[in-house]
Amino acid sequence: MVALFGTEDRLLKTLESTYPEVEVHARGNSVVLKGKTAQVAAAKNLVEEMIELIQAGQDLLPQDFTRSAKMIENGDVRPADVLSQSILSSRGKTIRPKTLGQKTYVDAIDNNTIVFGIGPAGTGKTYLAMAKAVQALQRKEISRIILTRPAVEAGEKLGFLPGTLNDKIDPYLRPLFDALHDMLDPESIPKLMTAGTIEVAPLAYMRGRTLNDAFIILDEAQNTTAEQMKMFLTRLGFNSKMIVTGDVTQIDLPNGTSGLKVAAEVLKDVEDMHFSTLTAEDVVRHTLVAKIVDAYSKHDDAKLAKKESDNQAAQNRIAKKTSEK
Repeated sequence: MVALFGTEDRLLKTLESTYPEVEVHARGNSVVLKGKTAQVAAAKNLVEEMIELIQAGQDLLPQDFTRSAKMIENGDVRPADVLSQSILSSRGKTIRPKTLGQKTYVDAIDNNTIVFGIGPAGTGKTYLAMAKAVQALQRKEISRIILTRPAVEAGEKLGFLPGTLNDKIDPYLRPLFDALHDMLDPESIPKLMTAGTIEVAPLAYMRGRTLNDAFIILDEAQNTTAEQMKMFLTRLGFNSKMIVTGDVTQIDLPNGTSGLKVAAEVLKDVEDMHFSTLTAEDVVRHTLVAKIVDAYSKHDDAKLAKKESDNQAAQNRIAKKTSEK
């Protein structure tokens, strides 16, 4: 019961806030739910799913309750099937999908050679891809991991940064290093990089290479040009897997034309290639991040709708003038 409802009943409070019309009474090893039939049935289902996760050795967080409640509401999949899928265990931490969208993304990586993970910040696109790469390396399915991203400024200028070229590039690759440090012994990372088992490099360094027996991750792909994306994808060698991640709402290119958008349109029907779209529901950072993503999405949709409305009005005016002539 302590594992189910948490210290100071913080998980119990999450259950009550998730189903405000249900009264929850916990006494000893029993839980009594009272309220409207549909709400009680959903709450009962959620409690049973959480108990199954506890029995499988999972530690529960308030977010597990809220995300599982959404899965139950949508009726797509059992929360226990999603949250119990472990990818990697490292330094006392288990990395696993936390939403249905993330599980679909991870399954796609298992079943396809090239996978595109497209979605907003905080949805775990790069982190889960990195976990699958480390898992493949530990299982000896591949011999090296290659991590790359375009060195495109988000308002800052690369030339103003101090140091050598490597020093200038390092800030762009820092998020990839951070993820690696979560999954591997920090002391082993320099050795693996010196041996070439792990390579972290700007996208420009990929030109002219054929990448065999490797797990390759291209991060921040929304900042590639169409030519860069084509160049990267054609580096694929034998026994290799590619993951391309990006957020099409955060394009920092001067002309706004993204290779990620072009690829999604050109390659959508190619076999052994999968496009996974993650949404605000898959954000696993602070709950405020999901609200921020939603707010910006609504703002962008409203701007697009107004632009289309203005264009339609302009076309109607032109047609009216033409008919009058």
